[in-house]
Amino acid sequence: MNNIPKHARVVIVGGGIVGCSTAYHLAKLGWQNIVLLERHKLTSGSTFHAAGLVGQLRSQAGITQLLGHSIDLYDRLEAETGLATGWKKNGGLRLACNPQRMTELKRQATTAHSFGLEMDILTPSEAQNLWPMMDISDLVGAAFLPTDGQANPSDITMSLAKGARNFGVQIFEECEVHDVLVENGRVTGISHAQGETQCEVLINCCGQWAREFGQLAGVNVPLVSMQHQYLVTEKIDGITPDLPTLRDPDRLTYYKEDVGGLVMGGYEANPINWSENGFPKNFNFTLLNADWDHFEQLMELAMPRVPALETAGVRELINGPESFTPDGNFILGEAPELNGYFVAAGFNAFGIAAGGGAGKALAEWIIGGEPPYDLWAVDIRRFGPPHQDINWVRTRTGEMYAKHYTMAWPLEEHDSARPIRRSPLYSTLKEQGACFGEKLGWERPNWFAPKGVKAADVYSFERQNWFEHVGNEHHATRNGVALFDQTSFAKYLLTGKDALTALNWICANDANRPVGSLIYTQMLNKRGGIECDLTIARIATDQFYIVTGTGYATHDFQWIKSNIPAGLNAVLFDITSSKTVLSLMGPNARDVLQAVTRDDVSSAAFPFASTKKLTISGTTVLALRVTYVGELGWELHIPVESALNVYEALKTAGEEFNIVNAGYRAIESLRLEKGYRAWSSDLTPDTTPLEAGMAWAVKLKTDIDFYGRAALQLQQTEGLKKRFATFTVDDSEIMLFGRETLYRNDKRVGWLSSGGYGYTVNQNIGFGYVRDAQGVDLEYLKTGKYSLEVAAQRVPCKLHLSPLYDPQMKKVRA
Repeated sequence: MNNIPKHARVVIVGGGIVGCSTAYHLAKLGWQNIVLLERHKLTSGSTFHAAGLVGQLRSQAGITQLLGHSIDLYDRLEAETGLATGWKKNGGLRLACNPQRMTELKRQATTAHSFGLEMDILTPSEAQNLWPMMDISDLVGAAFLPTDGQANPSDITMSLAKGARNFGVQIFEECEVHDVLVENGRVTGISHAQGETQCEVLINCCGQWAREFGQLAGVNVPLVSMQHQYLVTEKIDGITPDLPTLRDPDRLTYYKEDVGGLVMGGYEANPINWSENGFPKNFNFTLLNADWDHFEQLMELAMPRVPALETAGVRELINGPESFTPDGNFILGEAPELNGYFVAAGFNAFGIAAGGGAGKALAEWIIGGEPPYDLWAVDIRRFGPPHQDINWVRTRTGEMYAKHYTMAWPLEEHDSARPIRRSPLYSTLKEQGACFGEKLGWERPNWFAPKGVKAADVYSFERQNWFEHVGNEHHATRNGVALFDQTSFAKYLLTGKDALTALNWICANDANRPVGSLIYTQMLNKRGGIECDLTIARIATDQFYIVTGTGYATHDFQWIKSNIPAGLNAVLFDITSSKTVLSLMGPNARDVLQAVTRDDVSSAAFPFASTKKLTISGTTVLALRVTYVGELGWELHIPVESALNVYEALKTAGEEFNIVNAGYRAIESLRLEKGYRAWSSDLTPDTTPLEAGMAWAVKLKTDIDFYGRAALQLQQTEGLKKRFATFTVDDSEIMLFGRETLYRNDKRVGWLSSGGYGYTVNQNIGFGYVRDAQGVDLEYLKTGKYSLEVAAQRVPCKLHLSPLYDPQMKKVRA
């Protein structure tokens, strides 16, 4: 082994496909002094035994874009490096054996069209023409994505490694990293067999060892190892090199051609964990013992589909452990615990598909200082407290593995490892019929079942069993008063003499408002994209109370903290667990609130966008006059020990107004009618406030500089290439869930970012962005004829530039 440098700009630990891809892309983008360390040999962890299927469609645009970058790379890599990759773009076939699966395939095809991919719906016989040796007697239909493919995992990794070396990367094998060096909250280097190497950036690409390696530096990487098996056959007559990959989700199996034979694997409902008590020493280029008894269930499902398997010779049954995560997405980005420490791991058996694009995205993230596009679905900051518990992670990951090929229902909740985080009102609300969902471990009421109705979701692609009950909650909020438990909100306190200066740099809106003001604002990246969407209450000259969405707790905290300019006296605290939040909403909300406090809550004394402390049931409550449902209302932030008392007081006072409990599905319907956007769907790091129609919440008319301002000013000069709008569909049988393809004058111009039903307007509602590279102004929006593709069917829709519902006039806009 050659001498490892004492200093490097970047050290990458892990020599699988993702580590080599990241090294290749960093060097290709011009960075130098890059070192990659592998404790054994390249590909020796999980890469060498990967199946090698490369699909590119996911439900999120950014991840589909990333997978597309993988394919772009694989198309040219062999010619660039001279090393074979085994890459072939033979297409991917997906089967449906029942009407519901066919609906899912049609919706997937629509998603593909939304994201610019070709995906065709096929009849059973058309599918058999592409895959002649399969039995189609139970098929309803299929879908074909011609740009999918397959690769040889080891070959493509070696090709990336050669490309990286060609750009100057130094790769060292048989070198184990012993420790991570940290100083003042930042990684400074590593220690290894030859001593120490100082570095500015450390990248954890350790695959299923990533969690163990992360612990050396106090970084949590929530993944676990699972056994994953696939069969490799001898040659089978009729198998040709151009055979598409095949996914048969109703039979839980997948297939690809391999030297004239087949690879067949799958995702069983009862997966087996591995390495629960640590990894064996020197586990490299090593497989687990074949478990034929466990694999038999997949063979029984596969043989009716491919009868030739009954007589085919078997080369081997490969049992290779791989890393999986608790939400089925991989993990990318800078660790919130430690500056300069990046992670790319947990690829859930699609590391070959994602490896090329993930390395490119992470390299651009490192160089640019923030994600290059919307990568929220895989961002390491999507995790929180539950993910620190390996038992919770293992339990939830087992459920997600088992669901890999089950139906992906709209609004599906997961059942395992619950409950773990509960509001003080959990038991009370459960007794009153709450059907709970879960986000970041929090149990949250989605809807309330009346007496005689089971509080459980029944999933389908049509109207689900809760539809009528959520409608009742919606109408109660519009016409009376409703109470929502939103305790799961993330809550921070920013304090210090420079707190205002810090916020005015980070926030797009002006935080310099009088004490008692409530400020709605976004926080932007350098491209002007929206990284955070939240509410700030100025509770003292040097104190700001910040409220953001449940799932964004880690992300938003890290974004604010990391963007406080150096040298300022401003400290951020996470105080989420100290407060229960009850949202009192509806035209009668003031009457109910006034009945439980002696403080004046009239409009004159307590105007919109303000905050004040109220005394309710012997406790001090921080009340925020704000709404996300389009009606008069308050968020009441209550000390947890007093939550039940305040709740009971509000319910008692509200009896004469027929107060009801309501849940998050009613909130979704209500906010769609009022045009309120949601972060991670309607507002993303790829959309600016100008594009989103939120310029009113940006301080561009002041001379105050803020992060992202330059990008918005440039956009003002150059004009917008996309704009937000609301769309409605009159046909009540049409179901909008988001990602439906949007057409203007029969040209594809975008997709829906949100979809649902408005019970007041009695219409299906979708939000989306109309895109055109030549520019989109208001005249462009108004003059088009619009339609949507919904489950491969085109339906007319109407565009709206104003909210559908105006509570001030109690008016529904047609």
